[in-house]
Amino acid sequence: MEQTLRGVGVSHGVAIGEVRHMGTAVLEPPAKQIPAQDAEREQGRARQAVEAVAADLIARGNLAGGEAQHVLEAQAMMAQDPELMADVERRVAVGSTAERAVYDAFAAYRALLAGAGEYLAGRVADLDDVRNRIVARLLGVPMPGVPDSDEPYVLIARDLAPADTALLDPGLVLGFVTEEGGPTSHSAILARALGVPAVVALPGAGEIAEGTVIAVDGSTGEVFIEPDADKQAALEQAAAERKAALAASSGPGATSDGHKVPLLANVGGPGDVAAAVEAGAEGVGLFRTEFLFLDDSKKAPSEDKQVEAYRKVLEAFPEGRVVVRVLDAGADKPLDFLTPADEPNPALGVRGLRTLLDHPDVLRTQLAALARAAEGLPVYLEVMAPMVADRIDARAFADACREAGLQAKFGAMVEIPSAALRARSILQEVEFLSLGTNDLAQYTFAADRQVGAVSRLQDPWQPALLDLVAASAEAAKAEGKSCGVCGEAASDPLLACVLTGLGVTSLSMGAASIPYVRATLAKHTLAQCERAAAAARAADTADDARAAAQAVLSGE
Repeated sequence: MEQTLRGVGVSHGVAIGEVRHMGTAVLEPPAKQIPAQDAEREQGRARQAVEAVAADLIARGNLAGGEAQHVLEAQAMMAQDPELMADVERRVAVGSTAERAVYDAFAAYRALLAGAGEYLAGRVADLDDVRNRIVARLLGVPMPGVPDSDEPYVLIARDLAPADTALLDPGLVLGFVTEEGGPTSHSAILARALGVPAVVALPGAGEIAEGTVIAVDGSTGEVFIEPDADKQAALEQAAAERKAALAASSGPGATSDGHKVPLLANVGGPGDVAAAVEAGAEGVGLFRTEFLFLDDSKKAPSEDKQVEAYRKVLEAFPEGRVVVRVLDAGADKPLDFLTPADEPNPALGVRGLRTLLDHPDVLRTQLAALARAAEGLPVYLEVMAPMVADRIDARAFADACREAGLQAKFGAMVEIPSAALRARSILQEVEFLSLGTNDLAQYTFAADRQVGAVSRLQDPWQPALLDLVAASAEAAKAEGKSCGVCGEAASDPLLACVLTGLGVTSLSMGAASIPYVRATLAKHTLAQCERAAAAARAADTADDARAAAQAVLSGE
């Protein structure tokens, strides 16, 4: 009998197929004591396993390329964390086996982060995956991961680690469903990059029996259990219509009556450029430069190395707009040479621009590298600071840009509610705003974006979040300046229309989402978008806001 479940749709498309479950997680190793004379051997085993897992993650990243490579390299760094390794060796020294020491050390680290309110909780799924891989190697059992299958299937898991998501074969994995996670988790972002339909935060997903036929709608978040032939046909027809609309849509982003809405790409480095160009991106709305710094957490990359990476991205968009976010370090992106190790709550501590202002040499080098990279190129370079709280922050960043001789526009990211509420004040110091809706939602609702239990508060359709977007856009319009959105909210085609109606002047997203957004905007006038935005803001819940906007845009 057909049953409908609803989670959070995070990657567009429809997948219909039989369920296959992710392999069982590694069992907890037994707690047994070893003789003192075996401690050195066990410590060696632990070190070898850690290095092997780190090498495997890096190899997977090299195969995947693009943003996935950066994510997996960060995971490899997590595996090699010296403090974790020191804890493992201490536990072995007092009698634990290598596998038990690894298990307990990671558990302690996990609990510490959760108890401290760590921003993104240290990406718990990533941490657990690293632990499981090291323990599996030590126990000599198969690595946890995607099941083997000769036939295409829909994958179900409690959560998916980036190492699994990055190498999914879209020819076999038709789509995936997870019980945990959220719309801004690593796996959700990588799913969009792969073009694999996905639904996350679906309660009870793990209870769906192996082999059951399900249909996954990554746009609506709906999962249909054992859909009948009519339902399957209707979903496939809708998917075909979407595909046809995508094929027919090209050129710059605009509403049906010609209101221009530039569609830009979010990139993490040169490896993401090809997909952005192929998708027809009109430039880059968010160049996440922190991935370059994560290559070595001990020291900042040299100015020359930075120039090389930045220039490759800038050269890909002649006459286009490239918006670079300076280093966003701290919280879930700790760097040994920058971020304090003993902050009680890194999410609310020294991160983003605060970190850079505490280390002006790092900011100065990055700005100088950007200036050199843009020399002689016909590109419109814009540089923005993360985690700007007020006008004092904005002024400090603008002054640093001017002192570095940077010939570019200076902007501020709106990720903190105070910045949205006082946007007009901030715009006295900078020339544009860019809304990071992921963090803005997190701070507005006090809801960790990695925790599935609070995923409804991370829904970008929340009317309170739309109010903050509107406040920022209205302030920018009053000052005659631009206000874009570079958070994942822009990748939702329906929400893109609402954001346009709120007054947002550009939208930036993962490259795979650009054709969907372009096609949807082209169906509606600016006036329709404005009415949809007003209807969404008048609602009291995210679901009601979405339904109200849908009703307006569908002419109901």
